[in-house]
Amino acid sequence: MTVRRIYVFFVIEVGTRHVHVLGITQYPDGAWTAQQARNLLMNMGERVSQFRFLIRDRAGQFTEVFDTVLAGAGIEVVQIPPRSPRANCYAERWIRSARAECTDRLLIYNERHLRSVLGEYSGHYNRHRPHQSRQQRPPDQDDHISAPTDLTVQRRKILGGVINEYYQAA
Repeated sequence: MTVRRIYVFFVIEVGTRHVHVLGITQYPDGAWTAQQARNLLMNMGERVSQFRFLIRDRAGQFTEVFDTVLAGAGIEVVQIPPRSPRANCYAERWIRSARAECTDRLLIYNERHLRSVLGEYSGHYNRHRPHQSRQQRPPDQDDHISAPTDLTVQRRKILGGVINEYYQAA
């Protein structure tokens, strides 16, 4: 077994911090990224009209076809300036979180394993993980819910115990 680099295509909704892991491959090219853009539009359905911009880096995998697919849905594609990772800070922060909390603690065997791990992690990230910018609410929780304080606290292991989620048992 040799060490291989695996690429992950993901999109973050900046307003809610909701992460969509769209694709995983060892060989990203223009056709693959264009297909991921089509998949994103299909997954969003009617919600796609809520988005005006997609901010992306300047990687060679993003071709004119990728930009055209999104432009057809009314989404303007904006490239970050060269050598300015702060312009794409939300994506950089999610990468850092995913690595520190998840992938750096596991031995990933292949694309299928990584897809499974990131699927479980993104579910945790979207439904349970608190975010400072959202007043400690997860991306998929819109309202302020006040839970009773007299309930017992339970623990749920995620990714075999790499991550723990705590919740109040009903």
